[in-house]
Amino acid sequence: MPITIKQIAKKANVSIATVSRALSGDSKVREDTKKLVLKIAKQLNYNPNILARNFVKGKSNIIGLVLPDISDEYFSEIIRSIDDTSYLNGYYTMVMSSHENRSLTESINTMMNSGIVGGFILLIPFINSEIKKALNSGSVPFVLISGDDDIGDFDVVTTDNYQSAFRMVEFLVVKGYKKIAHISGPPDNNDASLRKKGFLNACSKYKIDVKKSWLAKGNFTMESGEKACSKLLNEKEKPDVIFAANDMMALGCYKAIHSIGLKIPVDIAITGFDDILISEYANPSLTTIRVDTDRIGKVAAERLIEKMNGSINKTIQKKEIASQLVIRSSC
Repeated sequence: MPITIKQIAKKANVSIATVSRALSGDSKVREDTKKLVLKIAKQLNYNPNILARNFVKGKSNIIGLVLPDISDEYFSEIIRSIDDTSYLNGYYTMVMSSHENRSLTESINTMMNSGIVGGFILLIPFINSEIKKALNSGSVPFVLISGDDDIGDFDVVTTDNYQSAFRMVEFLVVKGYKKIAHISGPPDNNDASLRKKGFLNACSKYKIDVKKSWLAKGNFTMESGEKACSKLLNEKEKPDVIFAANDMMALGCYKAIHSIGLKIPVDIAITGFDDILISEYANPSLTTIRVDTDRIGKVAAERLIEKMNGSINKTIQKKEIASQLVIRSSC
């Protein structure tokens, strides 16, 4: 039999009206009471008819989340953070993935015009005039998560891609590496472009000669990392360390290196970027840049909820979340 708000009220020792207001995110409910009600609702597996409730209120407490691809672990960690933050504030999340059969523009238009969501968060690898037009076409509030904060007059949460890549090269130089290769991500991806720029500028500063053949191309997948690494290992002059623009490609390098009997870091060293969960448990554990996905998701969700509540001014916010160098055993 379905759980009712009456049962939640009894367990929380509050009125039914208080439970109803807490579940709808009413700002008049004390924060500790709201958290208690939401916690009990989750424990009891309470499943409200969200669409019906939103119809009655004339206001949606559903947050849309548009992703370029939901298969990557990096995105999964951000989704988890957004969902946790949303739920604690009385909101629910709905995920939509753009892929080869649905463009980012189509996904944005769906969020803007469906009437289902009260706001949405867009993880966007790039931005163009068509996407900007779609974002400016409606009145539904939104926040962007992007690799670059220089993408127009939009609220955006980003990470310090350039500085982190620069810092990784500095670390490798201090370690004594002189032959440094880089596997970049997709050319139309803001994160990838800034990481490559940070890599190249750091190499230039420290007089590291980067051969053209050591600048390999990938697309942030493990398969592309394996392919790029195999190509680098077949060069006449091989690098002594490979800095992959994300951990998935770095782990692809592991596969290519182990397949020909070489050892990491004895024969060649590897570093990555993102610090996805599996990186710590790779053999050897991966030296990488830890992107604070939990903080990124939390900041984006909190900003959107503020906009949905109308409790902020019109000032555009651009927030950069700091990353951290994590030194392990791969170099």
